[in-house]
Amino acid sequence: MSDLINRPAYLQQLIEHRDVELVKIITGIRRCGKSSLLDLFHQYLLDSGVEPQQIIHMNLESLRYRDLTDYLPFYDYVSERIAPAGKTYLLFDELQAVTHWEKAIESFRIDYDVDIYITGSNAFLLSTEFSTLLSGRYVEIPMLPLSFKEFIRFYEFAPSVSVEEKFQRYLQFGGMPILREYKFNEARSNQALEGIYSTVVLRDIMQRSNQVSQKILQKIMMFLCSNIGSITSPNSIGNVLSNEGDIQSGKGKNIAGRTVDKYISLLRNAYIFYTVGRYDVKGKQLLRTMGKNYIVDLGFRNMLLGYRDADRGHIIENIVFLELLRRDYRVYIGKMGDTEVDFVAEKPHDKLYIQVTESMQSPETRERELRPLRMIRDNYEKIVLSMDRSYIDSYDGIKALNLVDWLLA
Repeated sequence: MSDLINRPAYLQQLIEHRDVELVKIITGIRRCGKSSLLDLFHQYLLDSGVEPQQIIHMNLESLRYRDLTDYLPFYDYVSERIAPAGKTYLLFDELQAVTHWEKAIESFRIDYDVDIYITGSNAFLLSTEFSTLLSGRYVEIPMLPLSFKEFIRFYEFAPSVSVEEKFQRYLQFGGMPILREYKFNEARSNQALEGIYSTVVLRDIMQRSNQVSQKILQKIMMFLCSNIGSITSPNSIGNVLSNEGDIQSGKGKNIAGRTVDKYISLLRNAYIFYTVGRYDVKGKQLLRTMGKNYIVDLGFRNMLLGYRDADRGHIIENIVFLELLRRDYRVYIGKMGDTEVDFVAEKPHDKLYIQVTESMQSPETRERELRPLRMIRDNYEKIVLSMDRSYIDSYDGIKALNLVDWLLA
């Protein structure tokens, strides 16, 4: 296991939840590192004195377990292997391969002295029947591809490569761990991303949803990739696609919009996209209309659209969004009168207002970015993140930070 990347923040979460009577569920897009995290945790248990026979670790997508696709044989198989004395640690990878797996998990909890850890690559894992059966008895640990901080630890760079150049690589290749093996070979990296993307689309979306058109799914994916960080609604996307003849639009009802809404929720369930709602800062309420969509990893976007430097503003906004999720914030788009705050990020006892722009050098941009923050009257921290390296570190109490420094902080 020596070649495993250590993901200390995620491993620490598992360690902190160890032996707590909750089922630990690690969720995230395929190949973002969930299996490696279970391997790391397995190693941690052994290192902390747990006997090997007290650990049952299974990847349910392995053909070794091809007869365990239903919860009853799965339950019997595992039960026979649970240690007769002491606690047994159950580590199940890609558990969505077992139908009604939640019934088996609930039964293990009731029948044995066990501590349970699960991974899954789509949100159907947390579907309503599961939530009902295990309500209040599980904790979700969402996992994302590599952060920039992890990326520069994970890859080997020549000493002469500057942090800005490393960041440029991160913008281009994204943070899927598998790409390390290709050493920034763009063609091979794109093939690897294409493979992951196809698996996600075919296995986690197409297989689970009847009447899904791969062509429409691809069109919506491309539309969302091209409009990262732009405010869109399913209706507006539906209008574009029905004008192009891809979706039937019915009379009087927004069938196209409803279709798009369904497809976006499938992409969300496979952890490819995140939809962020809008929040009225003054009225302190969530707005129902229009949100933004961000992609889980920029490598996929660049693989689908080609890498273009032109949209850097929106690309770095996407990176800030993902970093806020990693730092355990709940994230909204802020509406302040007729202006927007890129992100309102909340924790139980903390709030941040953040604007993201490539540069604050021009007076017009500076005014545009600072104006919404100046209008907010509370005392929570207000930050503008940009690629600038400037001696000016604040404007009227609004912090101006370099994005790369912020990501590495």
